[in-house]
This record gives sequence, structure tokens and C-alpha cells, in this order.
Amino acid sequence: MSEPTIHPRPQLRREEWQDLCGTWRFAFDDEDRGADERWFETGNLDGEIQVPYPPESSLSGVGDTSYHPVAWYAREVSLPEGEGRVLLHFGAVDYRADVWVNGQHVGGHDGGHTPFSLDVTSAVAKDRVEQTIVVRAEDQPTDQHQPRGKQVTAEGPRGIFYDRTTGIWQPVWLERVAATHVRELRWTTDVDAGLVHLDLTLSRPVTTALTVHARLSLEGVLLTEHNVRASEHTVRLTISLDELRTGQPILWSPETPTLIDAEIVLAAPAGELDRVQSYLGVRSVGWRDGLFLLNGKPYYLRMVLEQGYWPTSHLAAPGPDALRREVELIKELGFNGARVHQKIEDPRFLYWCDRLGLLTWGEFPAAFAYSPTAVTRTATEWSEAVLRDSSHPCVVAWVPLNESWGVPNIATSTQQQSFATAMYHLTKALDPTRPVISNDGWEHTVSDIWAIHDYTPSGESIRRRYHTDEDLDRTLHGPGPGRRKVMLQREERAGRPVMVTEFGGLAYVHELDGSWAGYSTVGGAAELRDRFEELVTALLDSPWLGGFCYTQLTDTQQERNGLLTAEREPKLPVEEIRRIVTRAARAIPAEEVDAYRRATKETMKEARP
Repeated sequence: MSEPTIHPRPQLRREEWQDLCGTWRFAFDDEDRGADERWFETGNLDGEIQVPYPPESSLSGVGDTSYHPVAWYAREVSLPEGEGRVLLHFGAVDYRADVWVNGQHVGGHDGGHTPFSLDVTSAVAKDRVEQTIVVRAEDQPTDQHQPRGKQVTAEGPRGIFYDRTTGIWQPVWLERVAATHVRELRWTTDVDAGLVHLDLTLSRPVTTALTVHARLSLEGVLLTEHNVRASEHTVRLTISLDELRTGQPILWSPETPTLIDAEIVLAAPAGELDRVQSYLGVRSVGWRDGLFLLNGKPYYLRMVLEQGYWPTSHLAAPGPDALRREVELIKELGFNGARVHQKIEDPRFLYWCDRLGLLTWGEFPAAFAYSPTAVTRTATEWSEAVLRDSSHPCVVAWVPLNESWGVPNIATSTQQQSFATAMYHLTKALDPTRPVISNDGWEHTVSDIWAIHDYTPSGESIRRRYHTDEDLDRTLHGPGPGRRKVMLQREERAGRPVMVTEFGGLAYVHELDGSWAGYSTVGGAAELRDRFEELVTALLDSPWLGGFCYTQLTDTQQERNGLLTAEREPKLPVEEIRRIVTRAARAIPAEEVDAYRRATKETMKEARP
């Protein structure tokens, strides 16, 4: 695959786009008077900020972590040349955004972690060379009902919660497009049926005969071309996997991350309307006999918890290269997956996971309280996140809730249990191809993977909980780790994998200096190595577990339990960490693999989520 342009939206990109990151005018509006005083008309703001870094971060040039519920941004732009509509795209603005162009309100968005696009054509002043864009961002710092993940509601970071990320924190860009263009694009692979589906949503209903032409290639070699008539608002194109086969492996995995390039052209009889670039990876995920399956074969998940937080830029990456390096580091340490925790990660991170071969779990940043407001906000933004990321082959599981955050009374409240179950089914309705975990850690209602958080400091405790079927049953249905029930109702496992998706959290005691003490402490590098190896080996030795996730990849502000420092420096030699993670990687018994391969087609369908 050719070296990519680092586009903010890697799976729906056009060759011509205008990057709007850089210096913007900026002002806090603590008294919330900007709208009444019509700041949006002129965009005359006193300060400056570097977009897309949040104002709490040092790279933004502001570096103010105190309470500021409203912030304003403004800049002038010269439009890209050409005819057609002008689209203004935002990767993410936390939490509520309103946008004006030349003083005219062009739209907004609620939700701090998902993208939105606005057609600003009607606000463009044709008699002006430069157009003024103004953004008002509102992020109420103490709103417990707003999905916020690890962003602290107190005045400063504490415990496992970190400085807030307010306002624009992912790229902003402009494009010119035809009135009828591709608005959304989604890939679905059905390996069992031998098919790939491409679903397109157009910007408006079709009034004349249009044609969609798709050209798929691998490393510059054409694999297949397809044409389909577009007579409705949405278009589906189906491709046989036989058309994509070459002499090299076609199925995507961390070991062989094969990506197929795609070019899609939308054309009218009079000529081309739109041309977009994309890519796909062909793979399947599922489970059977307590094992996670990748491409129909047992695959043991060796994951690390990824907070996606940097000291100088917070939830925003310090630059595109940092996203690639993050993926490379995780793989160098021997892990085959990352559980992206309490964050909807930048699509460019997922691109590098796709390209370099790293499995990920998609997890929603939680609200802190339960209410109808929190429910509707969570369901709406989570739906946007699933639809945004469902075409990435690296994403192999969805986690709408974590550790009962936002549902604090789920153990006894049927209302909160119904919400967790509804989020499971909502996710399945949007994407039936991946496992869904209703409440990662404990107090599951219904889940395809029974994920447990267990911060026991000893390998012996792990062996007592997971090394026989009877031990595992007691852990799942009795008081589990931390005296929490793992399953709220007794239920047969029915082939579902059990995984320990948080453990470890080992911190150097001499580095705490008033920081949060963490889950467990060690005296130095030698003890960190020995304890890390003890815990990982105990998990790998269990014949009943389908994977693990170690807490965590990097130190994050006052939480000092990373395998790497916050600056991404290893605390142990990389080869030592890799040896521990991979040396004893649980070999799936050959008889289990053979049994799976002999399974009937009907049984395979039952086992697939």
C-alpha cells in the first residue's frame, strides 16, 4: 500500500482538502456574554490558540486548566478554488459547538468525541476573499450527566481522573464538493458468505441517473472494478471475495495486516461529481468454546490499556507522527491489541492500527451520573462513534459502558440494568459483526465477552480464581474481585470467552511524590519485572481465559502505573516486556483447533455473534 496522506478522515478522503489547524483567535467567556454581545459577527477575540490542542494543554499556547465553561474561536480562511458546495469539517469539539460563517449561524453539534460536518455554502460572501469562521464551544466542567470519560470535574486532576479537554481537540478542515456527493461510506465484510459490502450515503436524494464506480487494488495492482446505478439516497455495492484473492494472504490480522485500497467515483451523464479514496480490511471476529476467534481461528488477545493522553497535548495527539509511534510501541512491547479506554480515539490512530496490525476495542467515555439526560446523550453519541469506526478492521469489540460508570446502582436498579442491556442491543443493531460488552469489568447484564477487572497483586490469587472451571464459576457468579458480582444474573457461558481486561497497575513507590498510589506498588525495575511476569504468566497459564489487558501503557498525569513513562520512555527494556508478554503466550490446544475446524456450518453460525 502506498504511503498515505495523513488525512483527518482516512477512510473517506478527497485529494483536495484545506487544513485549518494552526493559529486561531481565542477567548474564554466565563460570564457567557459572547452570544448576547454578538462576538460571532466579527470574531474579534483578544487571545490566540493553536488548534487542535485544547486550551488546558501547553501545546495550545494557553495552558489554563481552571474552570472555563465557554470558549470562542475565530479565524479567516480563503476558500479552495472551484465551484460547488463548501463543507466545513470538525473531528471533535468538546462538548457543545455552535458555528458561524461571516456572522451567519451554519449549525452545531452536541457530543465531545465524535465528528460533524456543516455545509456552509449559503454563508459564503462572494465579494470577500477571506471568510470569517467563529466557533463557540461549551463544556460545563462539573456536569455529571455529560459523557466525559477520564476528564475530572474537580478543579485539578486526582485519582484516575485527568485535566479536562475543552473545545476543539481534533482537526478542522474544508472541502469543495458537488451538490451531490458521498456523505458517508461504510465497509462490511462477511467472510463466511464470501462477500464485501460497500454502503454509500449521498448528500441528497437522487433526481437523475447516477453511476457509482468502485475500483479496488492491492499495492497498486487492480483487483476488481464494479459499477452500480444510484437511483436512491443510499447505494449498496456487493463484491465477491473471490475477486480480491491474490497470491498473498487476503485476510487481515495483526500478523498480516493486508489493506485493500479503494477509489469510488460518483458520476452523472454529464461527468464526474465526486471522487473519494478509501480502504478496507477483510476479516471476521467471533467466539467459540471460550475462545475469541479471528478469521475463524482461535486467537488469544494480549492487550494493553491505552488512555491516549499526552503531557503536552492531553487527549489530542501532539502530532500525526505520535499516533503512528504509539501503535509501533504497543507492537514492539509484544501486545497484539489495545483497549482504548474512556476515549473515542482519533481516526488516524485507528488508521495506523489498521495498517500496522493492532487489534482495538472501542469504548465510550462515560457520564458520571444516571439520568434521562445522560441516557439520551450517551445513546446518541455512542451511535455516532460506532457508525464512524465500524469500517476499521482493527476494531474487534465494542464497550458502551465500563465499571458501572454512569450506572452506579446497576446491581439493584432494573432501570439501570435495562439501560446497559439496551446499549448492548443498540450496538448490535448498528453493527452485528462484532462482540459487545455491556459493562466491562463487572456487573454485566448481557455480554458476548465476560470481561473482568482484577487488580489482585499476586499471581497466586489469579490462579485461585481462574485455573479450574469450578474456580471460574465461583468468580463469575459469586463475589468477584473487589467484592463485585461479575454477572448480575446466573447464566451459562455458552461458549463466551472470559477475559481479565484490567489487571496489574504496578507503580514505582518512589515515584509517587504525592501522586495517586495506584493499585499496587513496586520498589524498582527489578521488582516491576518480576511482578509483571508473575501476573502475566498466571493469566496465560489459565486454560479458561481467552485474553487479558494490562493496566496500562503509559503513566498518565498523577497515575504512575505505566509500562512507559508519560513521555513514552520504557521503564523496563522493551525486549524484557516483549519476552514476558509473548514467551508464555497461551497456545490453543491443537484438539480445540481441530474441533473448531470440524464444526458444522450450522454450529459455526450459532457461535458467531
